[in-house]
Amino acid sequence: MGYQVREVATKPYDGQKPGTSGLRKRVKVFQQENYTENFVQAIFDSIRSDGATLVIGGDGRYFSPETVQTILRIGSANGVKKFIVGRDAILSTPAASNVIRKYKADGGILLTASHNPGGPNNDFGIKYNVSNGGPAPENVTNRIYEVTKTIQKYKVIEADPVDLSKIGETTYGPSQVQIIDSVEDYVELLEEIFDFPLIKDFLHNNAQSFRVLFDGLHGVTGPYARAILIGKLGLPDAAVQNCVPLPDFGGGHPDPNLTYAHSLVEVVEKNNIQFGAASDGDGDRNMIYGKGAFVTPSDSVAIIADSANVIPYFKKGGVKGLARSMPTSKAIDLVAKKKGLEYFEVPTGWKFFGNLMDAGRLSICGEESFGTGSDHIREKDGLWAIVGTYRVPFASWLNILAAANKESPNKLIGIRELLQRHYSIYGRSFFSRYDYEEVSSEGANKLVALLNDAIKTSSLANTTHHSKSTGQDYRISSVTSFSYKDPIDGSVSTNQGQIVLFDDGSRVVFRLSGTGSAGATVRMYVERYVGPDAGPEELSRDTAEGLKGLIEVALEITKLKEFLERDEPTVITVSTFFFFFLLVTVSGVHAAFIVIAGMKTDSFPYEVVGFLLFWSTYVDACMYISLLPSRKGSLERISTVAPKL
Repeated sequence: MGYQVREVATKPYDGQKPGTSGLRKRVKVFQQENYTENFVQAIFDSIRSDGATLVIGGDGRYFSPETVQTILRIGSANGVKKFIVGRDAILSTPAASNVIRKYKADGGILLTASHNPGGPNNDFGIKYNVSNGGPAPENVTNRIYEVTKTIQKYKVIEADPVDLSKIGETTYGPSQVQIIDSVEDYVELLEEIFDFPLIKDFLHNNAQSFRVLFDGLHGVTGPYARAILIGKLGLPDAAVQNCVPLPDFGGGHPDPNLTYAHSLVEVVEKNNIQFGAASDGDGDRNMIYGKGAFVTPSDSVAIIADSANVIPYFKKGGVKGLARSMPTSKAIDLVAKKKGLEYFEVPTGWKFFGNLMDAGRLSICGEESFGTGSDHIREKDGLWAIVGTYRVPFASWLNILAAANKESPNKLIGIRELLQRHYSIYGRSFFSRYDYEEVSSEGANKLVALLNDAIKTSSLANTTHHSKSTGQDYRISSVTSFSYKDPIDGSVSTNQGQIVLFDDGSRVVFRLSGTGSAGATVRMYVERYVGPDAGPEELSRDTAEGLKGLIEVALEITKLKEFLERDEPTVITVSTFFFFFLLVTVSGVHAAFIVIAGMKTDSFPYEVVGFLLFWSTYVDACMYISLLPSRKGSLERISTVAPKL
């Protein structure tokens, strides 16, 4: 026997409980003696590792290469027969799910903290996916956690590190290690799902009027985007930016929203780009953003579901059902009702969609946290969405836009036009999410306790609350805690968020998030529905205006600012369709002033024009500020959009 198995004594660490997406902590926590080894051994003690085939990959963040070697040493010592590893330890979360399913692996270990920052002083994560390619269900993660509380030893083999940069197979102790191309299998999958020739024809026939920009935020999706957009669809290199994966994501926060993806927002506005998209660190989230239009995740998944008939994958297999996470707006429910499809409301966490997919009852689903996907894999998939509508996620949006323009040869259909059409049929769910990041756990628990007391005593039911700023009255019909019974396996998940429901159907949802590594994150979701008969003017109102009174009441009744000691949220996710319309309009007026001012005439009132120029510039800047999800960095970003005198 050419290898030696060694047992290493250890002791348990507190707090190694996996969340909805694995174990996430600061890098320095994982670097503690035996901390990572304990958790990896706990995984192997909780599954059937002897003779297993496992996939290993991740988003390439700091501390990944050495952790891959740790997994190989411990996994081989525990009897794993074969490891399939992405080259350089790179595999996006959707790509890893596909590889697990394609090669019929028993599971996979992914090294990612998703959309959280990377680097030596930031976050790292380890998650286990099961044989269907999806995140481990609670019965598996609970087993892992129980092992971490009592672990006394772990096993390793003594072997030289594997060269992760060379594609091919090698023997590693009793195991085989196969290094695969990280991109190839995933691109082949998307070619089977979407109509690439249709998308390519549309993009090339409208090369000047419909430009595309993808921002990888220096996460894992960069190589995939280049392979698809440039390699398969023939777009120029300028169609991608920040597409080299970096261990610290270039010092940025790889979360595709209006705050952290400002590198995309700025270039789209500056260069008048019609279709922009960004993805997160591990490639399972997306944001769609074009000149004059931002698409909320809730609207995005609803539009994909409504237009699924133009995507070859769904033409062939049909749409079995639709689903959303509980905090996500009910926009997709309206599509399901109109089309006569079964639909589900599940807790936050992609694993809840997996059971429905495996049972053949779900095809398209989404979360308000910029996650969208279908049953082609068992993870949310950022690039799938983008390519489909440009990844509604990326791939889905492009496919839908290409099909829409094929039916409209004389008028270009863009993101804004798709939104207008959708609202005219289904109405609009005004939706916003407030994130309060890294707040004190004590304050967050006080907020939850207040809501739980209201649930227990019904103290808020049938009470009316007045908004001073809008003059509106809001009557609360109920306060409940969301629980879910899985229709497939009968498992029950409780305490999945508190819901304040109002008589008019509006609702405010509160959730504590466990996906960060420091402090607590409180999320507040606000939703108000307006029907299609309200007309274009009402449907295109600014979200902040439409929700102002409701948000004011929600903050007051929960004492949120007092408990969290925050006057403003860290991030606001909001649809800014109407503000973009105003921005374009005012900017156009501004441009007209400039043209008039350039006319040479002695009688022209230059002082008046100067005054108007000043105020139109000021309004432009103020409107741009209003588009930003927070005031952080506003002045820097104004300079890229506000017209210069």
